[in-house]
Amino acid sequence: MRWRRTLVALLSGGLLTALSGCRREEPGPSSEPAAAAGSARTMPSTKAYANPSAAEVGTLPDGVGLAVGSAVPDVSISDSEGRQMALRDLASRSALLVVFYRGGWCPFCNFQIRELTTAFLEFQRRGVGLIAISVDRVEEAAKTNATYEIPFPVLADPDLVAHRAFQVTRHLDDAEVARLKAMGLDIEAASGRHHHTFAVPATFLVVQGEVRWAHASQDYRTRPSTAQLLSAVDQVLR
Repeated sequence: MRWRRTLVALLSGGLLTALSGCRREEPGPSSEPAAAAGSARTMPSTKAYANPSAAEVGTLPDGVGLAVGSAVPDVSISDSEGRQMALRDLASRSALLVVFYRGGWCPFCNFQIRELTTAFLEFQRRGVGLIAISVDRVEEAAKTNATYEIPFPVLADPDLVAHRAFQVTRHLDDAEVARLKAMGLDIEAASGRHHHTFAVPATFLVVQGEVRWAHASQDYRTRPSTAQLLSAVDQVLR
C-alpha cells in the first residue's frame, strides 16, 4: 500500500539522517584523536579542552618539564618561515610564555592556539610575549600560522631540540604510530621525521631568562585556560 511505502521511506530517511549526523567521539587520554588529518590540515578542526583545577594549575608530572628556577635553554629553532630563532634572545626581550603543543593535527591544540590568539592583547598589555612550539616541520607550522593568523611566532622543532631541552617529549612505539596512521593521523608526515615523538602539552612562563611558572599534563585534553594563564602571569609579575 502507498501509505505503508511512504512510512517506510520516511523512517529509513530519518534513520539515515540520524546516522549520518553521528560522529565518532574522541578516545580517552590513553588513545589519540580520531580526526582526519587531511581535512584537519586544510581547515584544522577544534575541540574544547578541559581545564585543570586550581590545585593542579602550575604543576608538572614526575619527570616532565623544566622546573621553576631553571634557566631558559640556549637553543635555536625555525619559525614558520624557516628563520632561526634563539629562545634566549626571545626571552631577553620581554617575559615570554612558551607553549608546547602536539601538532596542527591535534584538535585540542588548535582550540588552544585559537584561544591564545584571541587573548593575545591581554598578554601583550602585561608585557608578555608568546611562542608556540611543536614537532611539525616548517611547512606544517606555516599552515597553522596562516589558518589562524597567529600574531606570535609559531616555531617548528621536528628535530626535538627545544622539546628535549624543556623535557616535554612523548615517544610512541611503532604499534601506536601505525594505529594513529590508520585513523588518518600521520605524525611522521607532519614532522617529516621518524622519531615517533611529539610534545606533552606544556606551558612555561619565562621571566628574565628564568622559568618562573610551569604547567604540563599527560592528559592532552586538559590544559590551563587563558584566564588561568593570565592569572598566573599576574601573580608572577606582581
